[in-house]
Amino acid sequence: MTLRTHPPFRADHVGSFLRPAYLLEARDQFFNKKSLSAEQLRVVEDRAITEIVKFQADVGLQSITDGEFRRTYFHIDFLEQLGGVKTDIPVTIVRPDGTEELAPPVIRVIDKVRHAKNIQLADFQYLKGQVDALGLPGVVPKVTIPSPTMLHFRGGRAGISKEAYPELDPVFYDDVAKAYGEELQSLADAGCTYVQMDDTNMAYLCDERMREAARSRGDDPNELPHRYAGFINKVVAHKPAGMTLAMHLCRGNFKSTHAAAGNYEPVAEALLSEMNLDAYFMEYDDDRSGDFRPLRFLKPGKIVVLGLVTTKFGQLESKDDLKRRIEEASTYAPLDQLCLSPQCGFSSTVHGNNIAVEDQRRKLALVVETAQEVWGGL
Repeated sequence: MTLRTHPPFRADHVGSFLRPAYLLEARDQFFNKKSLSAEQLRVVEDRAITEIVKFQADVGLQSITDGEFRRTYFHIDFLEQLGGVKTDIPVTIVRPDGTEELAPPVIRVIDKVRHAKNIQLADFQYLKGQVDALGLPGVVPKVTIPSPTMLHFRGGRAGISKEAYPELDPVFYDDVAKAYGEELQSLADAGCTYVQMDDTNMAYLCDERMREAARSRGDDPNELPHRYAGFINKVVAHKPAGMTLAMHLCRGNFKSTHAAAGNYEPVAEALLSEMNLDAYFMEYDDDRSGDFRPLRFLKPGKIVVLGLVTTKFGQLESKDDLKRRIEEASTYAPLDQLCLSPQCGFSSTVHGNNIAVEDQRRKLALVVETAQEVWGGL
């Protein structure tokens, strides 16, 4: 079986990690108590990132992120820095059973969307410096950013200024793609070769509740996946040479809860056959993801990273069960086009999942060990 010398790797991961207590305290001092400067907070973030980089390398991962340690939310922190975009802080809802759910943030396009500044550049440069310092061959720094579809799905037509965009197609989609392209180019110029776009919306369109919500906003949930495929392809058209561009499909990941469920079938063809992405991280950690039949749409040369290991709970999966599920998936897509990862990050927001730090290590070690046994030495 072919080893992968470029991303995604046979053993990969989505990107976010539990924030250490000292980082949470520093964030509280900066954001709430106003007793810490931005420069002082960044020094603390740098320390935490240095530690999480070494953590990932020690586990045996070949793709290394900064844990999203400089972010509060995986999406808002990036989107609000695009010109023409206004975001509000998400609201936490307490369910009747006492669990908490993060309500979707309000994201509005109030003007022409543009790349007002390099958003991830400085963060990537620090991450790359830490990865380079490890001196490990084949280890690659990865940047995670939210998918551009979030600028449309959350509010639909009503969330996008009619003054700025009397018609959405093609100008709105072209402007967003150009802004993303300029961000990707700034990263590529600094040596970035691996970017992952985190997308909840394609996964949400598998859930009948979310599909009905789209209908209420005036959108056809059967048409949206194909429209978004065209939207993503506009971004891909700007992708710098030599860069791997992947998408992670997320059904929600807040304090070990989820927001959506449903088989990938409603979006599978648009996702796996129409999008020109290099790879897809797909959540498959429990029954709410459905079966592997949608993988039959995967085009040759593309990779699906199977998210079989949950980040929501500490109980460790059985290696034999993981191998069995990989084998099952390989009946619909070639084994050489499959990889393994956790289903999501461990902390998509600063709050983190209800899982222990040591469970992170155990879960990732399981991914690495299983991948070694299925695909060969890494």
